[in-house]
Amino acid sequence: MSPEPPVPSGGGAALELLVHGVGGATPQEMLADPYTVRITGDETAAIHRRPDDEEAESHPERYEDGPVPEAYCWSNLTSGNGARALWLLLLPFMVVNLAHWMRPATNGLARTQRLYGVFVRLLALTLTVLLTAGACEVALDLVAWQCAGSAGCAEDRAWLGFLSAARDGWWAQPGRRLALAALVPALLVALLWYLSNRTWSAYEAQRPPTDSFPGRSLPEPGPEAGDDDATDATDAYEGPARGTAGESVQRTPKVRPALGRPGFWYGRRLVARLRAAHTAAGFLTVAGAITGATARHDRGASSAVREGAGWLLQSTLVAGALVVLWVVCSRGRSERRRDGTLDNAVISRLPAASLALLGLSVLYAAWSRPEWVSAGTLPGAITFPVLVLAQGVLVVALAAAALVLHRRAPHARIALLGLGGPAVAMLACALAGVMTGGVAQRVGDWLDGSGTPGMGEGSIVGPPVLLSWQAAVIPVLLVLLLVPVALLAVRTVRTARRLAPVVEAEYGSREEKVTPDSVRTRRIAGARARAELTDAAPWLVGLVSGATLLLGVGAVLGAWLSGDVPGRAAEGGPALVQSVADTAQALGSWLIGLGFILFVTWGRRAYRDPSARRTIGILWDVGTFWPRASHPFAPPCYAERAVPDLTWRMASWTARTGGRLVISGHSQGSVLAAAAVWQLPEGTRHRVALLTYGSPLERLYGRWFPAYFGAGPLSDLGREVHCWRNLWRATDPIGGPVRLGADGDAPAVDRGPLKDPLAYGRTARRPLPEPILGHSEYQADPAFAVERAALLDRLPPALPAQRDGAATDRGAPESPRSQGSSGRSSA
Repeated sequence: MSPEPPVPSGGGAALELLVHGVGGATPQEMLADPYTVRITGDETAAIHRRPDDEEAESHPERYEDGPVPEAYCWSNLTSGNGARALWLLLLPFMVVNLAHWMRPATNGLARTQRLYGVFVRLLALTLTVLLTAGACEVALDLVAWQCAGSAGCAEDRAWLGFLSAARDGWWAQPGRRLALAALVPALLVALLWYLSNRTWSAYEAQRPPTDSFPGRSLPEPGPEAGDDDATDATDAYEGPARGTAGESVQRTPKVRPALGRPGFWYGRRLVARLRAAHTAAGFLTVAGAITGATARHDRGASSAVREGAGWLLQSTLVAGALVVLWVVCSRGRSERRRDGTLDNAVISRLPAASLALLGLSVLYAAWSRPEWVSAGTLPGAITFPVLVLAQGVLVVALAAAALVLHRRAPHARIALLGLGGPAVAMLACALAGVMTGGVAQRVGDWLDGSGTPGMGEGSIVGPPVLLSWQAAVIPVLLVLLLVPVALLAVRTVRTARRLAPVVEAEYGSREEKVTPDSVRTRRIAGARARAELTDAAPWLVGLVSGATLLLGVGAVLGAWLSGDVPGRAAEGGPALVQSVADTAQALGSWLIGLGFILFVTWGRRAYRDPSARRTIGILWDVGTFWPRASHPFAPPCYAERAVPDLTWRMASWTARTGGRLVISGHSQGSVLAAAAVWQLPEGTRHRVALLTYGSPLERLYGRWFPAYFGAGPLSDLGREVHCWRNLWRATDPIGGPVRLGADGDAPAVDRGPLKDPLAYGRTARRPLPEPILGHSEYQADPAFAVERAALLDRLPPALPAQRDGAATDRGAPESPRSQGSSGRSSA
C-alpha cells in the first residue's frame, strides 16, 4: 500500500484520475479498497470510486484538503470475452497497421506523406489476398484438386469419398470439387468481415463528443484539400476570444498535434471503406482461383462458348480488382474533422458485386466437363510468387519514402533512422507468410502421410514450390539470429559487471553502514542491464527485417530458377549442399507446422482460460492503441473508446466543480492519459496536471512513432498542461524519461531514476528484504506521494462559482493565464 500523501494546501476540490497499464488492474487494487462502486461506464470500461466518495461532485467543499481518488478500468476492451482469442488470427493485420503510424516526423512533403500511407494500405491489401490465397491453397488445391483427384489419398479418408474422382459421381469432376471447396475460403472472408463489422460498430462507429462537449462550442472545420494522410496541417480554431467590450475576436488558427485533432479518434469512414475493399478482394481472390483453373482448361477444349465465358469472367474479375485498388489508394485518413459521411455506394455495392462474381465463378466451374482430370498442382500457382514480389517491392518503396521524410527533419532518437515502419511492415509480411505456409505445410504433411511435401514420396504433389522454399529459409533465419542474440547476451553480462560498483557506491552514499553483498549487487545490476535491452530492440528488429527480406528474395529466386522444392533442386550437387537442403526443407516444414499447431493451441487455451486470455490481452494493449488506418481486419482500436471516456471525465469534472485534477497514468495508461489531455479544450488543458510513471511515452512511442509522440509533440504537451511530472526507474524495461528539460520558469518533467529497490539490505525501517520492482508498484515509492501532492499544490485554486458547491453545465473554465496567472509555477 502506498504511503499517505502529504495534504496540499486548500485550493478547492481535487480529483486524482488513475489509469492502469497493460495487463489491466481491478478497481479494488487501484483504489486500495476491497469495496468500490461504479460511477459511470459499463462492463467494458468504467470509472470506479470508493463508496464514501460516490457523491463527491455534489459536495466538493468536503474535499478541500485532499484529492478524490477515481479509477478508470479499460482492460476488458482488449481481454474481455472468449471471442478475443479469435484476434490471434489477425496478428499480421495488427502489425502492418502499426507501420502506418511509424511514419517519420517531417516538415511539409504532404505528397510524400500521402504516398507513404498508400504504400502501407497496399501492403495491407496484399496480406488479405495472401491469407485468402492460403485458404484457397488448402481447400481448393490440396484437398479438392490433389487429394480428391488421387485414388490413394481419397481412399484413406472416408470424408472425401463423395468427391473422389475414382467413384465417378456428380462431384467427381474437378470443377465441381473446386466449386464446393470454395465455400471454405469464402466463409473465412465472411468471418473476417463479420469480426471487423462487429468491432467497428462497438468502437469506430461510436461518435466522440462534439457540440455538447464542455468548453467546445465552435463547429468542426469542413473538408480541406489535401487532408487525407497528412498530419502536419492546421487544426480547428480553439474558440473565439472575448475583447474588452465583449465583442468576439477571431483567434489565429494554431497548429495542433495530430493526437489533439477532432477527427483522430473517429475512423468510421476509413474503416468502412477499407472493410468493403478488403472483403471484395477476398471474394475476388477465391473467384480468381476457381476461374483461373477452369478457364485454362476451357482454352484447350473445343467449346467456344465455355472459352468465351471464361475470358469474359476473367476480364470482369480484373476490372473488379482495379476498382478495389482505386478504393484503397484514393482516400486515406482525415484527422482535422470528424467525417461521419459514409460512402454507401462503395460500402454496400462493392462487396455485394464481388460476391455475385464469386457466385458466377462457382456456376462456371460447376459446368459439366467429363473430360477434365485433375493432375499435379492446381493451375495458377504463380499467385504466391507474385504476392511475395509485390510485397518486397512495396516494402522497398515504403523505405524510400520513409528515408525522404526522415532526412527532411532528422532526429537522433528516431528508431532505425526513420525505417521503423518499413521494418515492421516486412515483419507483418513474414508473419502472414509463416501462418499461410504453416497451414499449407501442415495440411500437406497430413495428406501426404509419411512423405515430405514436394518430394514425390506420397500420393499428392504437395503445396506450391515457393512455400517449401519459404519454410526452408526459416532454419537459416534462426541460425542468423543466434549471432545478435549472443552479442546482446554478452553485452548484458558486461554491463551488469560494469554497473556492480556503481550500485554499491550509490546505496553506500544513501544508507549508513551498508555491507556489500555480491549476490544482491549482481541482482540489482543485472536488472538494470536487462532493462537497457529495450533500447537495443530497434536494431534487432532491423536485422530481422533485413534478413527476412533478403531470404524472401532468395526463396523466390530459388523457386523460380529451379522449379522444384529445395531437396530435389539440390539433387546432383555436392553432398554437403544436398544434405543442407534436405535438412533445411524437412526442419523448416516441421518448424512451420509446429508453429501453426502452437498458434492454434494458444488460441484455444485463450478461448477457455481467462488468465491466458489476459496474457494475450497484453499484446493487444500495445498493438491496438492505434486506429485501423491501413487494415480493417486488424483488432479494433480500444483508444477510440478509452480516450473519449477520459476526455469527457476530465472536462465534466472541471466544468461542474471548477476543481483541480491530476490524471495519473501507469505504463500504457500514461499514453492514454496524454492522448486524452491532447483532446481537451485549451482552457481545460491548463487546469490539468499530468503524472506519469513507468511511461513508454518517449522510450517506445517517441522513438517508434515520432510523428505523434516525438520530441516536438511531447514538448507541446509539456507546455499545454499546467504541470507534468514523470517518474522512472533504471530497472524498468518499459518506462523511461520523457527527456523534457527545464524551460524558462517551468521545472523539468522527469524525476529519476528512482531508487529500486528502496533498500539495499535490511534496515531498521525496512527489516525485510525489499524487492526489485522494475515496472510495477510505483505507488509504493515515497516519491510518488510527494510528486502527486506537489502537482495538486501547483494547480490554480478552483473557480469561486464552483467552489460554493453548485454544479454547473457551463463550458470548461478559462485558462489560468487569462486570470492573471502564468499558467505554470516553479517547483
